[in-house]
Amino acid sequence: MDKPTLWLSVKPYLEKESLAAFLVGVSSGFPYAMIGATLTTRLAQDGIDKATVTAFTLSFLVYNLKVFWAWIVDGIRLPVLHRMGQRVSWMLVSGCAVIAAVVNLALVDPEASLGMTIVAALLVGVAGATFDIVIDAYRIETLKPRQLGVGSGMSQYGWRVGSAGAGALALVVAAREGWSAAYLACAALALPAMLTALVLGEPARRRAAVAKRGVRDVWASIADPFAEFFTRHGAWLVLAFILVHKIGDTLANLTFRLLFDDLGFTNDEIAIYDVGVGFWAFMIGIFVGGVLYARAGLKRSVMMALILMAVSNLSFAGLAVAGHSNLGMAAAIGFENFASGYGGVVVVAYFSALCDLRFTAAQYALISAGASVVGRLLTGTSAGSLIEAMGYVNFYLLTTLLALPGIALFAWMMRSGLIDDAMGTAGTETAPDSPLP
Repeated sequence: MDKPTLWLSVKPYLEKESLAAFLVGVSSGFPYAMIGATLTTRLAQDGIDKATVTAFTLSFLVYNLKVFWAWIVDGIRLPVLHRMGQRVSWMLVSGCAVIAAVVNLALVDPEASLGMTIVAALLVGVAGATFDIVIDAYRIETLKPRQLGVGSGMSQYGWRVGSAGAGALALVVAAREGWSAAYLACAALALPAMLTALVLGEPARRRAAVAKRGVRDVWASIADPFAEFFTRHGAWLVLAFILVHKIGDTLANLTFRLLFDDLGFTNDEIAIYDVGVGFWAFMIGIFVGGVLYARAGLKRSVMMALILMAVSNLSFAGLAVAGHSNLGMAAAIGFENFASGYGGVVVVAYFSALCDLRFTAAQYALISAGASVVGRLLTGTSAGSLIEAMGYVNFYLLTTLLALPGIALFAWMMRSGLIDDAMGTAGTETAPDSPLP
C-alpha cells in the first residue's frame, strides 16, 4: 500500500511538463544572482560604500519595468525564427542576450569605472527580465491547471538551483581566478531553458497570436492584456495585494550580504552557509509547499506562506545580535530559505492562475513585476541609509512590520470571495479554444 502511495506522490514531479518547469527555472534564477547577491559581494569586497552598493539594487527595477515590453513577446513574431514557434524563438534570442550581457559584466572593473559597471548591470537586468517574460509564459502555458502547484514547485527548485549554483560557483571561482572568470563561468546557465524549448517545442496551451497589421492592432496587443485583467471583479484589490505582500521580504533579502560582510564572514563561509544550507532549506520548503498546496488548498497555503515570510526576517535580527556565528547564520538562513521556498510554490501558483491564456506573457509580467517593485525601490533608495541610521536589528524588525499589511489584505480577500472572482483562465482551462499556430 505504501509503494503505490509513494509513487503517486512522486509521479507528478517526473512528468515532462514538471521537468520542463524545473529546467527553465534554472536559467531564470542565475541572472538574478549575477546582479544580486554576487554583485553585492563583489562591490563590498572592492571597498564600495554601503549606500552605493544598495543603490545597485535599483538595477532590479528593470525586472519591474518588463511589463512595458512583455506585449512584444506575446505579439511580435521574430523574422525566420518564428517558424520554430513564438515561445521557442523568443527563448533562443533572449537566452543569447543574457549570455552576452553577463559576459559584458564579467569584463568591467567596478574599481576603475563604477559607471560602466552600472550600465553592465542594467544590461543584465534588461536581458534577464526579457528572458523571464519568455520563461514564465512558457512555464504557465506548458503546465496543465492540475500541475500548477507541482510545476510552480519544480520551477522554484530550478530557480534556486540556478541562483544558488551561480552564486556558489561565482564565489568559488572568484576566490581562485577572479570575478571576471566567475561571471564567464556562470553564463552557461542560460542553456537549460534554451535546450528545453528546442526539445519540447511550443507549449500545448499557447493561444495563437493575432497578426499585427497596423497601429490599432499593435495598440490592442499592448492594452488588451491589462484591460482584460482590470475588468475582473476585485482586480484592483488583487493588484494592491500583489504590490504590498512582499515589501518587507524584498527589503530584507537584498541586504543579507551586507550583514554577512559586516559580521566578517568569509567567501567560503558564505558559500557553505548562505548558499549550501540555504539551498537545502529552500528545497525542503518547496517540497512542503507542494504538499500543503495540494492538501490545504490555495487560500490557506498562501496565508501560511505570508506569515512565515514575515516571521523569517526576525531571524536576521537575531543573527545581528549574535554576531559572527556560523550556527546563527545557518539557523537564520535555514529558516528564511524554508519560508521562501514554501512561499515561492504557493504564491507563484496563485499568480500563475491569475493569467488569461491569451495574454500570458504580458499579464504575468505585470503580476511578477508588481510583486517586488515597492520593496526593490525602497531597498535601492533607502536600505543602506536605514541600516546606517537604525542598525541591523531595528532594520530587520522594521521589515517584519512591513509584511503585516499584505497578510491583512489577503485575509480580507479570502473572506470576501475576491480570490475566486479574479481567477484567470490559466487556473481553469486545460486547452485553448483557438487553434495553435
